[in-house]
Amino acid sequence: MTGTIQNRDSFLNQIATQLGRPRISKPVQRPNWKFRPQDEVLKGATQDELLDVLTEQCKRIHTSIYTTNLKELPATLNEVVTNYGGGPVVTWKDERFSKWGLDSLMKSDWDSQQIEVYEWDHTKGSENITKAENANVAITISEITLAESGTVVLFSDENKGRTVSFLPATYIALIPKSTLVPRMTQAAQKMREIHQQTGHIASCINFITGPSNSADIELNLVVGVHGPVKASYIVIDDL
Repeated sequence: MTGTIQNRDSFLNQIATQLGRPRISKPVQRPNWKFRPQDEVLKGATQDELLDVLTEQCKRIHTSIYTTNLKELPATLNEVVTNYGGGPVVTWKDERFSKWGLDSLMKSDWDSQQIEVYEWDHTKGSENITKAENANVAITISEITLAESGTVVLFSDENKGRTVSFLPATYIALIPKSTLVPRMTQAAQKMREIHQQTGHIASCINFITGPSNSADIELNLVVGVHGPVKASYIVIDDL
């Protein structure tokens, strides 16, 4: 649904008047900073080096990490789901699951193992949320992956509900190796590039760093407070 903006000019003019200056009507020019230390962290690192950084960071964020290729991906994913106790499983509706050869696992093998799999369907409304609430395992795909912090970036849309990643008991992120970047700086640059190239970017972008956790004022860390209690990353060699 497209909204209508009313009285915008008078509203902005009034703010400018209260600030005691003319209203700025031209785009603000981006500053040309002399020093950009944020660009220097892990500058020039290869994808293998970024994977090493991610692997070390996963130890700090209580996240299991697996590396595999497309041929072995079904077996690896099955192992992780089995270790988590099986289904119910909830996933996005994403053509990459088929492209990566996961159809047989999700639609045949798991069915024979009596592992229920639910694929997000935007036409079913709140039923999706109910399925996510009752799921044991969630599976999504990282669009950009921050090696320094161990963060996966999820782009939501009608086929990729945001509740898939934070309502189930456990969480699995499939990470194409090509999505690895050093840190938030490069992630922001990539998102800007996507918007410039397509004219569109997801309205909801989630940055997820391992399982949910929280620390009190005495820094006593509790994992699994308000979302998945366990998380695993499966890095797929797609290069």
